[in-house]
Amino acid sequence: MLDVTKIIIEFKELPSLFISPDMPPMSSAMALIPTAAYWTIRGIVACASQIISLIGTSHEYISWTTESWELSTLAHKVSSIHEHLMQQLILCHQHIEEKKQFEAYNHLVRILEMSHLDNQKVLKTLIYVKEDIQPLLQGNTKVNIEILRRKTVLLLISDLDLLHEEIVILHKFYKEQIKSGVEYEVVWLPVVDRSKPLNEENQNKFHELQKEMPWYTLLHPSLLEPAVVRYIKEVWHFTKKAILVVLDLQGKVVCRNALHMMWIWGNTAYPFTNSKEESLWKVETWSLKLLVDDIDATIFDWVNQGKYICMYGGVNSDWILNFNTAARDVAKAAGIQLEMVYVGKSNAKEQVRKTIAFITSRSLGYYWADPTNIWFFWTRMESMLYSKTQHRKTIENDSIFSGVLTMLSFDGSDQGWAVICQGPTEMAQAKGDMILKSITQYSDWSDDVQQIGFVPALNKHLRTLHTPEHCNRLILPGINGDIPEKVVCAECGRPMEKYFMYRCCTD
Repeated sequence: MLDVTKIIIEFKELPSLFISPDMPPMSSAMALIPTAAYWTIRGIVACASQIISLIGTSHEYISWTTESWELSTLAHKVSSIHEHLMQQLILCHQHIEEKKQFEAYNHLVRILEMSHLDNQKVLKTLIYVKEDIQPLLQGNTKVNIEILRRKTVLLLISDLDLLHEEIVILHKFYKEQIKSGVEYEVVWLPVVDRSKPLNEENQNKFHELQKEMPWYTLLHPSLLEPAVVRYIKEVWHFTKKAILVVLDLQGKVVCRNALHMMWIWGNTAYPFTNSKEESLWKVETWSLKLLVDDIDATIFDWVNQGKYICMYGGVNSDWILNFNTAARDVAKAAGIQLEMVYVGKSNAKEQVRKTIAFITSRSLGYYWADPTNIWFFWTRMESMLYSKTQHRKTIENDSIFSGVLTMLSFDGSDQGWAVICQGPTEMAQAKGDMILKSITQYSDWSDDVQQIGFVPALNKHLRTLHTPEHCNRLILPGINGDIPEKVVCAECGRPMEKYFMYRCCTD
């Protein structure tokens, strides 16, 4: 009876701003409250009568069958009412929470659409702030959001499966800000499932990721309210892969995901706006410089020495051995200095590790020993695809887009591939079987080498090997944003068939 009384009081104390008496489930509860009050009072009277009777008997044994039956019936009745009211109260709290989150979401939308003098209003709306909590952490130091006032802020948004390689590369650019002449701050916002508390494993993952990051991180994932998580997913299109949302000095979102810009150009892409991205693409060409950038300075040292560069990939050891042997023989016959560089394959760490061990055992030349370099090389390719897709480019009107699709189709195949470069711009590229066949047929095009040069002659011969029969496979990464409805084959220009692939790869 006391529990029923307490629960009735709880109903009366529910905030009318979010639920009114005529709204279900509140209306159902309000209809039951008079009945609950009646049976509660009746129960109190019955209990009082029973107590008085017991006192008056002076411990004499008397049969209380009727009274006991009445109390038992009342107890069952009141218990049933309490259970029903409790169910309605739970539903009311759920309704109130949903209404609060709905209001919070709409408030967030309004705040992010408004103009502000600085970024504080936006940041304090995104990050749950209490006066007694400093919500950000840098190293071991807790800090307030005020420290980000009038600064460009990059919100790194991810789940707890953020890749170590992503942190390493972003850390590199973060440290190079001053040298690059730019200034921004990064804040990590971890998105987790709020429907259940963090277990010990996820707590440890969260803290380990925090330790790796030199920038600001959220003190705890719970400081991201459900309405903010909803906004991040629905408006900024966060799903699984990390995104980098850019806020300018006034807190305006100037780019919903600048991570691809960061991977392609680093701090050169600052302030990470769409117009900056367009201007950077205008001066780019499909070249060795765009392919490698500053991943490996050794390659450009070789270029400056007048050497030819052959970048190749895949995990087929037999093809790698045959291609290396044939390429070195042809380089000797053509009188050129050729450096071989193995750049691996995306999403195949263990296979690449075994392939590198094979290359080392056979002394087949240079390779990227750091797996982060291999990851970054292919991530940049995917980032270029994402960027070009966002700008509605096609292989018909964009040579870089065509080159990127070709590289990704190479990587998606089960065989090797190679790109041979002379200087920063001359390039020949082909799948493993075709490039190996062309190299082994060097005598057929050796005369052209003397007239037009090695790479143009190789390209000319490769064109003679193209046949209508081919099968190219392009595996698009799980990029955030639009997946192109139409993708054409980089080799023949015909539309490619679309398939869906779901992969679980622990390699």
